[in-house]
Amino acid sequence: MADEYDYESLGNNTTMTQNAFAGALAGIGEHCAMYPVDSIKTRMQVIQSTAQLPEKQVPVTLRHLWRGVNSVVLGAGPAHALHFATYEICKEYFGANMSGHQPIATAAAGACATLAHDALMNPFDVIKQRMQLRDSTYRSIRECARNVYKNEGFHAFYISLPTTLIMSVPFQTIQFTTYEFFRQILKADTYDPKTHVIAGAIAGAVASSVTTPMDVIKTLLQTRGTSDDPRIRNVKGFKEATSIIMERYGIRGFFRGYKPRILTHMPSTAISWSVYEYIKWVINARNQSQQENRISL
Repeated sequence: MADEYDYESLGNNTTMTQNAFAGALAGIGEHCAMYPVDSIKTRMQVIQSTAQLPEKQVPVTLRHLWRGVNSVVLGAGPAHALHFATYEICKEYFGANMSGHQPIATAAAGACATLAHDALMNPFDVIKQRMQLRDSTYRSIRECARNVYKNEGFHAFYISLPTTLIMSVPFQTIQFTTYEFFRQILKADTYDPKTHVIAGAIAGAVASSVTTPMDVIKTLLQTRGTSDDPRIRNVKGFKEATSIIMERYGIRGFFRGYKPRILTHMPSTAISWSVYEYIKWVINARNQSQQENRISL
């Protein structure tokens, strides 16, 4: 039919700018939709001081769970634009767009996209997690960023980057490979929103399950400056953070926040892929319509 579009051709017929635009919208939608659950996950993962807990704690409200969302919106748009644009370019370069399932090429493209995304997003993620904490007093992302820089230096924004990459590269590799695998199993020959929701949800669940230990370590590193525990506050990197978690909680400590992490990533990944693929489909449909109009003229 004339109004049906070959879904496999979407990545080839859309430009890098269009892929970036679709990715930006997908990233913002993904992070904002499940942000309160992500805040709960962050609070569950934070390692408490061995000293006594504060006597008074501010009651948790839904409003508190949205603190720091502005940092996500500010960073997720550009970071996801770069992420998806890099992914589409690398898919074509590595041959992932060839017929049949290409897991190695898809995984390589996902890894490259992750490196680009995390290098840009990491400072925004640090600010987000600082503001998500129960006892956070920051009123804006500007205040939080200024305070972190003043007290801990520029290094604080990137101390967790190696750990983030150790987590994100396998996460995104698993996510992209799982998504493409189930998309090809479930999809029809044309664009199908249900396919992207199901494939995205499965990919998010699998990837988040495998990488939860790295996420716990990343959270410790990104929130170390807020701790009253001198050892946590002065932690230097991945190895030392791993030792602290293991000593205090054992293996179970690496799965703190496991359930809310999965509950966050299943719907958020489904939303991300659905929005991304829909925007690409709309853009591609418009491009084809314009080409047909030119030909008819």
